[in-house]
Amino acid sequence: MEKIPDKASKNSGFQSGNVILISLAHLVHDIYSSFFAPILPLLIEKLSLNYTMVGLLSLVQRLPSLLNPFMGLLADRIALRYLVIITPAITAISMSLLGLAPNAVVLGILLFTMGFSSMLFHVPTPVMIKKLSGEKVGRGMSFYMFGGELARTLAPLIIVGAVTIWGLEGTWKLMPFGLLATFILFLRFRNIKISDQFQQKKKENGVWKSLRELAPFLLIVTGISFFRQITKAALTTFLPTYMNIDLGESLWISGGALAVLELAGAGGALLSGTVSDKIGQRNTLLIITISAPILMLLFVNLSSAWSIPMLILMGLSLFGSTPVLLAMIQERAKDRPAFFNSIFMLISFFVSAVLVVAIGAVADKVGLHQTFHICGWLTFGAVPFVLALKK
Repeated sequence: MEKIPDKASKNSGFQSGNVILISLAHLVHDIYSSFFAPILPLLIEKLSLNYTMVGLLSLVQRLPSLLNPFMGLLADRIALRYLVIITPAITAISMSLLGLAPNAVVLGILLFTMGFSSMLFHVPTPVMIKKLSGEKVGRGMSFYMFGGELARTLAPLIIVGAVTIWGLEGTWKLMPFGLLATFILFLRFRNIKISDQFQQKKKENGVWKSLRELAPFLLIVTGISFFRQITKAALTTFLPTYMNIDLGESLWISGGALAVLELAGAGGALLSGTVSDKIGQRNTLLIITISAPILMLLFVNLSSAWSIPMLILMGLSLFGSTPVLLAMIQERAKDRPAFFNSIFMLISFFVSAVLVVAIGAVADKVGLHQTFHICGWLTFGAVPFVLALKK
């Protein structure tokens, strides 16, 4: 593969081949990182976990996100493409061993390892996408997020299929596919530079000055992320468990429900960035934040015959905000794109982790059905923050 020209800039064209390549890397990595929720009903039974413990395990998985800002500063100074190459292998190894975990402590160690690997992957890759997208940053972020959301569509089918064939303890047999993916990524990624264009230009502002300038915007983004993550965290973590335990569906149906949600989310991620380039980022976010809680309330209150249509519509809405927010951050963080992307990832991952713990604790008290109902109403809280955004 040819090296990306050093003079690539915002004015250069949309480099579709390289954008798709990075999006495929996102696909491979996130397939493995999404194995936890689909087999959660089996892990709950095997290890005698309650919902609060599940939430704490999710928090442990996201603890490495606290290091995001430091990795972001590093990514603005040196090329980290080899971290992008190696992380699919690390994530594949740790997540393929979930079925062998003898207790919650070992399970937590595996999830923490995956969380650290995920942090190393997700900080530099959006900066690469921005560099390769020219003036169509929204479109580039949609391709990137489509890879991630498609991964979370395929992951339930892959891991449930593996459990069906090999049993819960046989999931380690999925490991070689991740190792092969890292080898292929090495052959293709070794000549792609991540930070060269940012190294050539002296940073105009210090870190603290940059933070002060973007603080109001980051506060608004935090508000949007917090409230939109309430429903998203509840569904992506507990939907298979809700379908399996509360509604009595099989593991295949339960995993399939999550796959439907994530597949629709992949479509939402693919469309939203491109739509935001046409109608504006604020308008796109407003549509998303109003529709998501309405759909969640319909999902928990309508009969099961409506479950799949509601999950499809929710997927389109819930997952559509991330490409738009990523594009907004990359457009505003001109001097330190990786650093401010890392701040956003820290906000998203840690907020999600805290919410999963809270959702698990509430579910232990009132059950998942009532908890989902509460989450739907709370998600309306994102709307005022979107209205506070300036054009």
